[in-house]
Amino acid sequence: MVQKAKILLVDDRPENLLALEAILSALDQTLVRASSGEEALKALLTDDFAVILLDVQMPGMDGFETAAHIKRRERTRDIPIIFLTAINHGPHHTFRGYAAGAVDYISKPFDPWVLRAKVSVFVDLYMKNCQLKEQAALLRLQLEGGKGAVGDGKESAGLLAELSARLAAVEEQAEALSKQLDDESADAAAVATAAHLERKLTGLRRALDALEPGTGGASSVASQG
Repeated sequence: MVQKAKILLVDDRPENLLALEAILSALDQTLVRASSGEEALKALLTDDFAVILLDVQMPGMDGFETAAHIKRRERTRDIPIIFLTAINHGPHHTFRGYAAGAVDYISKPFDPWVLRAKVSVFVDLYMKNCQLKEQAALLRLQLEGGKGAVGDGKESAGLLAELSARLAAVEEQAEALSKQLDDESADAAAVATAAHLERKLTGLRRALDALEPGTGGASSVASQG
């Protein structure tokens, strides 16, 4: 079962963190505070996050340096980063944000609805990826179990049917999300992530269908989902 996604909020000013929590509370996800770049990196050592909202101007390690550390780590390099800044030094400053690995760059004061919508897209993508990992784990169990216990055909067929139905639900949600991104002219990073998710779903579906060669059992279940 997929739990709530974690969203990392990084800002040295408590009032800014409080404002972010108020804006994002409607998403009903787990919001984690960090008051410095060092604290953010520490949180990223143990927890997985759907997206990071990172203030640019912080004492000590600023947002650009923090992002550079995040992108150097294999565990965290793919986490989307949205930079938040109260200053605007023109295109060069914005380019530095994207060069540091940000998927978006938002100047304060920002529109709460826009920020919430952008974060929501990355939360949805994260949740779909978590569901996909669950289906892949089940498929691996089925493949490993099939090698050692061929006799229990009914149990095997039941697991295949359950896995196929759950995969079909993720496929339907992913398709709806992709259509939403196309309609809203979303960030290129979000669109690319959604496309990667769809490719992984296609591969998993093919592997599932291959478990019953010639019978069409898994395919027929999928067509009903």
